[in-house]
Amino acid sequence: MDTLNMRTGGEGEPAILFLHGLGATGAVWAHLTEAVPRRVLVPDLPGHGLSAPLPHYSFETLTAAVARALPDKNPLVVAGHSLGGVLALELASGKYDVEVTGVLALGVKVEWSQDDLGRAASFAVRPPRVFETQADADQAYLKVSGLLGIAPADPAGLRETEGGWRLAMDPAAFGVGAPDMTALLAAARCPVVLAAGEHDPMSRPEQLCALDPDAVTLAGLGHNAHVEDPGAVRALLERLGV
Repeated sequence: MDTLNMRTGGEGEPAILFLHGLGATGAVWAHLTEAVPRRVLVPDLPGHGLSAPLPHYSFETLTAAVARALPDKNPLVVAGHSLGGVLALELASGKYDVEVTGVLALGVKVEWSQDDLGRAASFAVRPPRVFETQADADQAYLKVSGLLGIAPADPAGLRETEGGWRLAMDPAAFGVGAPDMTALLAAARCPVVLAAGEHDPMSRPEQLCALDPDAVTLAGLGHNAHVEDPGAVRALLERLGV
C-alpha cells in the first residue's frame, strides 16, 4: 500500500488540494496555503519528499495514489503546478471517485518534443546521484524543482544515505511521459483555470491559449509562479470560488 505524507490545516469547505510539480515537495505551497480561508490538503506526491515510491509511474497511478490518500470524500478544489496540474485535471475526470468542483492548472508543459521525452526517459533509469555534502544536495534539489534562487531547499526533499546525500525523489518518476491535455480538458467535469507565468520556459502562455483562449498569463513570473508571487495565484483561486 502506498503511503503519502499529507500536510493539513485550516478550516472551511470545500477544501483545497494542492499538488506540487516534479522534483518538489508540498512545501512549495506554504505561503499560499496560509492565505486561503479553507481547509488545505498538501501531499508530497509519490516518490517525492516523505512519501513512498510507486512500482510504476504514470499520470493515472500518481492520481490514484493521491485519491487513496484523501481523508474523506468531501468536494475539493484542486490546484496543481506542472506535473501536479496534470494530476489535478486527471482527478477531475470523475474516474477516481473524487468530487472536484474546480481546477487550477499552473505551469503545465503542454508541448513535448522527442528530445524532451528522450531526456526524461534517460533520467528515469539513472540511479540516484549521491552528493558528498548536504549543501550540494540542496543545490541539486533546487535545480531539479526549478526553485534555485527563489526558495530554500525543503529538508524533506533530501535523504541521507551511504556516502552522503541524495534527492528524495525517485528518478523513475521522470518517466511519466507527455500529457494529452486536449483529452484531459475535455474530460474535466468542473471549471478549469489554465495559467502560466509570462516568462515560464516550460509552459508558454501562447501554448496554453491555443488550448483555452481564456488561459491566464501571470505578468513578470516564471515557472514557479506560486512561489514567486503567491498573491497572484491566490487571485486565480478566487475565480473558482475560493
